[in-house]
Order: sequence, then structure tokens, then C-alpha cells
Amino acid sequence: MKILYGVQGTGNGHLARARALTPALRSAGVDIDFVFSGRERDQFFNMELFGDDFRCFNGMTFATKNGRLQPAKTIVTSNIARLLSDVARLDLKPYDAVISDFEPVTAWAAKLKGVPSLGISHQSAFDYDVPKVTGHQSSKILMRFFAPTKHKVGLHWHHFDQQVLPPLIEPQTHKPPIKGKIVVYMGFEAIDEVIKFVTPFDHCEFHIYAKVDKKRDLGHIKINPLSHQEFHDDLLDADGVISNAGFELASECIHLGKKVLIKPLLGQYEQLCNALAIQALGRGTVIEKLDQQVLEKWLELPGHQPANYPDVADAIAKWVVNRQWDSIDTLVKALWHETSVKQDYDASFGNQVQPGLIY
Repeated sequence: MKILYGVQGTGNGHLARARALTPALRSAGVDIDFVFSGRERDQFFNMELFGDDFRCFNGMTFATKNGRLQPAKTIVTSNIARLLSDVARLDLKPYDAVISDFEPVTAWAAKLKGVPSLGISHQSAFDYDVPKVTGHQSSKILMRFFAPTKHKVGLHWHHFDQQVLPPLIEPQTHKPPIKGKIVVYMGFEAIDEVIKFVTPFDHCEFHIYAKVDKKRDLGHIKINPLSHQEFHDDLLDADGVISNAGFELASECIHLGKKVLIKPLLGQYEQLCNALAIQALGRGTVIEKLDQQVLEKWLELPGHQPANYPDVADAIAKWVVNRQWDSIDTLVKALWHETSVKQDYDASFGNQVQPGLIY
């Protein structure tokens, strides 16, 4: 079975899922080629898993500034003509199917050229009745048509009595947390603002990962260039994590039982929905600005019970090879049954994020 795997390259969450699923697909006998879009090729790092011949396209990505989505700039900077040209030129003849993790070039090419396509992403979960904030109609429409596929597998932290799977994450080794060690990854915030945010709390050690050229040691604040391996080494024994409201990092934290402090990208529908879900599950504290008073209280919190999600990658890979993509019910039931910790979900929480609640 030969598959073209398209991965959205904005942020690192989609890449993290691809890192988890790719070895499982290969073990199941799948031959895979890769397409990445959303950033320039030289902006990707630690890509050895995907080989040297992966392709990169401009695709589409969201423009942001200082933690806020810029809708107008997003439209202006999105080269629709180039996107359409890339879709038209992408040769799918060598492939039995396309897998897309919210990647538009491969998804649209498969749709227009009649090639079987499978969406495996967190965004696919929004086809179901999962926690969602009100409003943001344009974002909802964009999410629906951004990377359309014939079949979909949605991923979320809880089943919400819907046909969604647990998160797709790399195998994690549980380690005892080091008290006061905090990992910080806030890719949508200005680095100077993040440093100022954590500076007063010198009883803790903050390991900040950001788009910088080299390491800097500021005493209790360590600045690190982006690195897949070093980041996860720090994550495993961290006491907590401060981040924006991307899905994949929060998934790893819930799996490991880390406390999280998240600031959703303002105006970004998916991140706001993630913030809502993590509050309704009692799994994280949400802020809408870099609020040091909330940070002070959050730093004193203990961790959570690890969710211990099962090996979703192996189960999906076997299901993909089986080609029974019209039915996911058995897979859903089996994987949630294997999830050892049954999380409490407050279905009455509502549909608006409530910043400042300490979890």
C-alpha cells in the first residue's frame, strides 16, 4: 500500500502526530511519501524520520501577531492562485490513497482527482458534538473546507460520547517531576514578553523553547532553540507546562499528568475550543493575557493523574491497512476502553471560556 501523507506545517502539533503515526504505518507495511505545507522548507527541524525527499508547498497558514490572529493579513498573505496551481500539479497516480493531517494541497488534490482520502487530525473531531465556543462562523466554515477528505478520524482528549479517538502521541516514559521545573512553549507570543512574564518567580526554573539561534542562560530562565528531542527530554520531568492552546502538547501533558497553563491564540477558533474543553475536563488553567497573579497561583498546584492513553498509532495503522474506512465504531470503543483513567467531564460547563479558573 502506497500513501501520500500530507501534514500541515504551521506550528508543530501536526508534525508531532506524523512522528507518532509514521513508524506504525511503516511497521504495518505502508510505503509513505510526505508533503508538508505552511512554512518554508528551511524552517522545519529534526525531520530525519521523514527522509530527504519530502516535498514542501506554500499551502495556507494563519497570520498572527503578539498572541492574536490577524484575519485580514491571513487573507492577504494566502496565495490562493499558488495553492490552486500546487493542487493541480500534484501527481497522485503513484498512490493508493492520501492521508491528510489538515493539509490542504494533498486533501484538495485527492478530492478533485478522485483518490481515496483520509483525514486524521484534531480538526476532524469538530465534525462531532465536542466542546465548542459560540460564534466564529467564518472560522467554522474555513475549518470545514480547509482540507476536505472523504473519510475522517477525529482526535480529542475525551470521547464526549462521540465517534472520536484518543490523542495520537509518541510513546512517553513517565518520570517523577522536578518540583518547580516549568517548560514554556508559546510560539505565538513575543519572546521578551514571555521572559518578563516569568521573571519574578525565581523559586522556579523556566525552560523556554522559542525561535532563537542559540541557548541563553538567564539564571532561573533558560532560553532554548526549538528541538524535538531536547524539548521532550525536558517535558518528561517537568512540573508543569505553559503554552498556547494547541492540541498536541496539551495531549502529551494530559497523558503524563502535567499541570498546564494555556493562553489561546485570541480569535483562533480551534484554540478557544481547546481552552474550553480543557476547562470542562478540569485539566488546565486558561488565561487570556500574561497574568502574573494567575501564574503565581498556578505554580503552587500539584499535577494531575496521568490519563495513560493507549497506543493509538498502532491501532490506526492496522485500521488504515484494513481499508474499512467507512466504519470506525469498533476502533473507537476499543481505544477508549483501553484508556485507563476515566476523566470527569462537566457537560454543563457551557460554551464560553472562563479565564482565570485554577485547575
